[in-house]
Amino acid sequence: MPNFETIWIIGASDGIGAALARAYAAQGARLVLSARSANRLSELAASLGADHVVVPLDVGDRASLNAAAAQIAGLGPLDRVIHLAALYDPGRIAEIDAETAAQIVNVNLTGSFHIAQIAPPLLRRGGQLAICGSVAGYLGLPQGQIYSATKAGVINLVESLAAELAGKIDVRLISPGFVDTRLTQRNDFDMPAMITPEAAATAIVAGLNARGFEVHFPKRLTVALKMLRALPYWAAMPLTRRLTRDPGTPTKEPIS
Repeated sequence: MPNFETIWIIGASDGIGAALARAYAAQGARLVLSARSANRLSELAASLGADHVVVPLDVGDRASLNAAAAQIAGLGPLDRVIHLAALYDPGRIAEIDAETAAQIVNVNLTGSFHIAQIAPPLLRRGGQLAICGSVAGYLGLPQGQIYSATKAGVINLVESLAAELAGKIDVRLISPGFVDTRLTQRNDFDMPAMITPEAAATAIVAGLNARGFEVHFPKRLTVALKMLRALPYWAAMPLTRRLTRDPGTPTKEPIS
């Protein structure tokens, strides 16, 4: 059945975002594609073979987002906004420099706050706003450092937003596990239950079309982490300490 929705995907130039764009385009949706990488967005839009709109932006820059929102408002009400862009840099807390940490907080957490304010007026009533957290935000794990902390903040932010916009906007949380992208390929630790970006996109499309606040996948990983999170600290922390190991080279590339 053709999908005539207009969907804004933020963080669409690579990885999960690009796979999600291809999945929705195959259904017939009209897409607004955003990220910092204008060239990659244009290449993606051209490959999709339809009338899609490219709107480059930086989620860490409010002026950039305001300009993008003004442009997108001219397209008419959106059916969905799906925010995936983030910065990622695994490693021990003691080893990350303060400037990098501030950048990650600005993009991941403050950027999600910007989207939480900017997106609702662009949506039709009852439209959907989905923001990407991560299973890394479920609990403090070794080498998660500031990335995991920001994703914990995003989870809390989206929970609050869902309560505030209940009955007006369908707010959803996306919580991926390990997905095989150019970023995770640089990790030097075991990544259980790894899935492809295409499998992640399939899970997101299905989850956002179903009921339920959170779309989390793959279940064989996320359910185990949810059980660990539910334990009291005296039981959970000895288990997480067993995961501690020497970190590898930090990853400092944007998912955008």
